[in-house]
Amino acid sequence: MGEDTPRLRRHHRVLRVVGGVLAVVLVLIVIAGGVGVWTITRSFPQTAGSVDVPGLTKPVTVYRDDVGVPQLEASTADDLFRAQGYVHAQDRFWEMDFRRHVTAGRLSEMFGASQVPTDTFIRTLGWRRVAEQEVKLLDPASLRYYQDYADGVNAYLKKHSGAELSLEYAVLGLQNASYRPEPWTPADSVAWLKAMAWDLRSNLEDEIDRALLATKLKPEQVAQLHPGYPYTGHPTITDLGGGDPRAVTPDARPGAAASSASAASTLSVVDPAAYASKLQQIAANVDALPQLIGPAGDGIGSNSWVVGGAHTASGKPLLANDPHLGAALPSVWYQMGLHCTTVTPECPFDVAGFSFSGFPGIIIGHNDRISWGFTNLGPDVADLFVEKVTGDTYEYDGKQVPLQKRTERIRVAGGTDVTITVRSTLHGPIVTDIGDAYAVIAKDQAGKLKVPAQQFQLSLAWTALTPGTTANAIFAFDAARDWGAFRTAAQAFQVPSQNLVYADVDGNIGYQAPGLIPVRSAGDGTVPVPGWTSRFGWTGTIPFDQLPSVYDPPAGYIVTANNAAVGPGYPALITADWDQGYRANQIEVRLSRLFSKGTKVTAADMSTIQSDTYDANAATLVPVLREVAAKPDATSDLQQAARLLDRWDYRDDADSAEAAYFAVFWRELLHDMFARKIPAATAPTGGDRWFSVVQSLLAEPDSAWWADSHLGTSDRDSMIAYAADRAWGETRRLLGGDPAAWRWDRLHTLTLTNASLGESGVAPIEWLFNRGPWHVGGGSSLVDATGWDATVGYTVGRVPSMRMVVDLADFDKSTWINLTGASGHAFDKHYTDQTDLWATGKTRPWPFSAAAVKKAADQTLTLRPGT
Repeated sequence: MGEDTPRLRRHHRVLRVVGGVLAVVLVLIVIAGGVGVWTITRSFPQTAGSVDVPGLTKPVTVYRDDVGVPQLEASTADDLFRAQGYVHAQDRFWEMDFRRHVTAGRLSEMFGASQVPTDTFIRTLGWRRVAEQEVKLLDPASLRYYQDYADGVNAYLKKHSGAELSLEYAVLGLQNASYRPEPWTPADSVAWLKAMAWDLRSNLEDEIDRALLATKLKPEQVAQLHPGYPYTGHPTITDLGGGDPRAVTPDARPGAAASSASAASTLSVVDPAAYASKLQQIAANVDALPQLIGPAGDGIGSNSWVVGGAHTASGKPLLANDPHLGAALPSVWYQMGLHCTTVTPECPFDVAGFSFSGFPGIIIGHNDRISWGFTNLGPDVADLFVEKVTGDTYEYDGKQVPLQKRTERIRVAGGTDVTITVRSTLHGPIVTDIGDAYAVIAKDQAGKLKVPAQQFQLSLAWTALTPGTTANAIFAFDAARDWGAFRTAAQAFQVPSQNLVYADVDGNIGYQAPGLIPVRSAGDGTVPVPGWTSRFGWTGTIPFDQLPSVYDPPAGYIVTANNAAVGPGYPALITADWDQGYRANQIEVRLSRLFSKGTKVTAADMSTIQSDTYDANAATLVPVLREVAAKPDATSDLQQAARLLDRWDYRDDADSAEAAYFAVFWRELLHDMFARKIPAATAPTGGDRWFSVVQSLLAEPDSAWWADSHLGTSDRDSMIAYAADRAWGETRRLLGGDPAAWRWDRLHTLTLTNASLGESGVAPIEWLFNRGPWHVGGGSSLVDATGWDATVGYTVGRVPSMRMVVDLADFDKSTWINLTGASGHAFDKHYTDQTDLWATGKTRPWPFSAAAVKKAADQTLTLRPGT
């Protein structure tokens, strides 16, 4: 497969905001010597000395270490969050401004008419409207903190504008000179929760994928390509529902036999008729939306695990977390410490970790008593309903019910405003009105039931569209002192549902799954369902006390890596589309190996596991490839490939020639097996689901999936021989004729792309804001999850967005690393100054105590009360 397969599912929407004239102007600015340097550096923030900040009641000290990570110390909670808003704005205001325009459906105000479709979708879902309602639900203390944060941001905006805020404003001003940022509000912060929820939402892509597959395949074939969770070979997080947290498949050594263990799911397809090109449009529509945290689909996920003191060298717990999100510049995370000078009920915060710019508090990290980490639970929290609409009414249980309607005006920079009408049923907004992508599905449904096409629409039910209390939860986590307070905070964390791991200084460890997870009257959430009857409606949510939870388990440790939280006997449906558990399995294997040797685990051991590159998929396939290569009719290229792989340890290390060849083989095999048999929009991306699909088919050597008359293959061995032979030639083309010189990291590179302007289509702008490439190891659905998409190539698209290991025996011995740097300012020395360490799996010291923070301080800034 010498050419990249055209990508049908785009994970990041390109903002093409400028044209050729702007490119020329920008080049002149950049090369204009001192003027260019002044334009670029004028937004760099003041990080030493003192500065007056309106609204503060007492001075706040900001200590920054040698990579610019700030630790704030304040006398009051209000001043602490005012200062956090100010410091976030110093380093990341463009990112904050861009994000709030996404979540409000107002990108067109910045970038013009090209963003009207995106704004239309966001306005139809009503992210901002829900956020404004959630602000009204805030408890008094939380509302005060959000307002404090906004006041701090606005204090910075009061004295900075245009290029003084960020270089991006200078670029934007060349096209949209009239743009001025508005004051920050609490709703701007809360709306970011909707972006989190969308990017971590559910199995909506899997629903579409199944429907597309059903246009060409039989139900049992669709089920083969969407296997259930392999409970017999991979661990669950808890033992609820017959789960087994210790069910693992040991990692293989060279020469081991291929495993054929798999699990199949039973797919119940509602009306599996031909959607064809119409469903391809809906897939493209969903995936073209802004992905501010990361792409959805196969291969996403996160790792988090906690080890109790019985297993550690210190006798206290260790907690590790590395969320896997889309690679972006700047990183989605912002490291920070928030410290009350004296912890009291009125100022209860002594916390550090990873925050979101634009959002107060610490999302993941630790305080002086507890630590916590997040991975995505991945529940099914969104459903598409097929609605029968007549005029301004829709049918429900035999009656005509009025549609809810509202109008929205989208202002367009340099163009004419656009007015849209949003219609909703009791299930949610009608998404057919967004454009042809959804309309054609409705028309197709109408054809099946022989009724007028105009009567059918699609609505979206999604838990994040119901106002909730998540915005209160972050402060509760940050101030929690024990397991009970932590669970109380978790109960408020409704959307998006996460796996929460916990540890405290008293030696306790725990796990809690929070969130609003719908209970359905019928169906399993895997396909669109009729909306004109209550038969398929949501009847409520799973009660919090019935959600999976574990406290101080007998095993003394807990692993979460998006694997199944519960066993198949759990009485409520969380999802039918768990991650397949390869990462969780390998973490379990690594920990069990340490325990069996009597080794007491250290923070360094936890970091080493985070960088594990073992490829379970290779361990399954390579032995079969070697067997095929041993046949008398094997080609010379196939035999050379087998010799290369003969002693491979199945690790996708950066310098591995074997990993490079295997990646090319895996991509080739997926293309050869499936390209002519399934719709293009469902092409294999190569992640954990496809590991399981191909693994199960190895035990069916005569399956039709292996046969392709165009390629001359008739069974498993002939297909593997064909793909391996082709891959040898392709690898030589990509990396040269000497296999000894091949390296995986020559193919597997990471380029950090600015989230807003990094794909502008104008090379000088992209040069200003993008960085890389970095050459890295790891791969899709590995513990070191530098994911790549087999429909595109080998470059990295998903990453461990940060890594942390918290030592509950001594917080100052904890370590952390961010994907990029603290700064969002291009050419600032802290723009990407952590990436080199991140790329090699290294972490940095994480000072927490007052003494350690002051010792590590490279610069100190005093924020003084002012006017």
